[in-house]
Amino acid sequence: MKGFPLSFSFVSASSHALVPYGWDDVWEAEFAPYDARGLVPGRVVRVDRNMCDVFTAAGPVRADTALVMPADPMRIVCTGDWAALDPVGAEPRFVRELLPRRTAFVRSTSSKRSEGQVLAANVDHAVVCMSLAAELDLGRLERFLSLAWESGAQPVVVLTKADLVPDTTHLLADTEAAAPGVLVVVASAAEGEGLDILSAALDRGSAVLLGQSGAGKSTLANALLGQEVQEVQATRDADGKGRHTTTTRDLLPLPGGGVLIDTPGLRGVGLWDAESGLGQVFAEIHLLAESCRFQDCSHGTEPGCAVLAALEEGALTHRRLESYRKLLRENLWIASRTDQRLRSEMRREWKQRSAAGREMYERKRGGGGGHRHGRVF
Repeated sequence: MKGFPLSFSFVSASSHALVPYGWDDVWEAEFAPYDARGLVPGRVVRVDRNMCDVFTAAGPVRADTALVMPADPMRIVCTGDWAALDPVGAEPRFVRELLPRRTAFVRSTSSKRSEGQVLAANVDHAVVCMSLAAELDLGRLERFLSLAWESGAQPVVVLTKADLVPDTTHLLADTEAAAPGVLVVVASAAEGEGLDILSAALDRGSAVLLGQSGAGKSTLANALLGQEVQEVQATRDADGKGRHTTTTRDLLPLPGGGVLIDTPGLRGVGLWDAESGLGQVFAEIHLLAESCRFQDCSHGTEPGCAVLAALEEGALTHRRLESYRKLLRENLWIASRTDQRLRSEMRREWKQRSAAGREMYERKRGGGGGHRHGRVF
């Protein structure tokens, strides 16, 4: 292309091919220094030990991650990352750099350790799947939502396997009470219920499916993808749980644009510096606390405690308050064992990048925006 620098024509071509995978003008601008070095962009779709599969403008690539294996486990290559790779023809091909993440869903590897693990990077929506085939665990839901809000992504809750429950009205109401400000969708992959609402909510962005084994994530993924891509297995009748059907975190392109990351079932989901996430999940408790007589009220036995008054009046449930106390204690313990300042800076950076990406995305769509809210009975 005479009159244009080589990097301009390269980035334009790659951005067109990678748009369905989440590429936008912000990523394009951030990749410019890597482009000048002759590297090519791609999105990590799967990680397998020190190797990963990456989708590039030229198609899928198998790349070695040995050159970007830091001591900090929070910066290890993860599904959803945007990478700078060796150009076509290099053998072997290496991931040379990772672009800074906009969002990251992080959990503690164990409630007794102070190590974080990134489950998915650069996602717009964190979809928490809760099966209606088993007893609804609202405490676990609140834990997932705290991490989802903290990641910088917009949480969505899907109550799966609705075809197994005669009436979901009360279950929906309980879930919405535990998930303020979050879209809750009652869905049945078997009958197609709620799939149109969920598809519209994800709207060509990047989403990650989260939940326990047997929550129906892979079945839901297949329904959204319109084909049998993920293997599924039957759950136990006794408790609705299942074996780990999905063993890797896979990034899959959606038919209408955007991508979906399916993850293995999570038995343990430890909090990881989720202070602001807890504040959003338990927004009503934080609001009540502003009216307490003492600024450092622990909501235990202090006089003039607005939280305890709401508890006595029935405006706040014992289950909700106990769940908040439990998660708050756990989060404080984890924060005390980590470099909180560094984590806070990383979280602030993720949220700034997420906001910039959403603004650019809405601008390219012609304005408007905002998250849809609604529910399916």
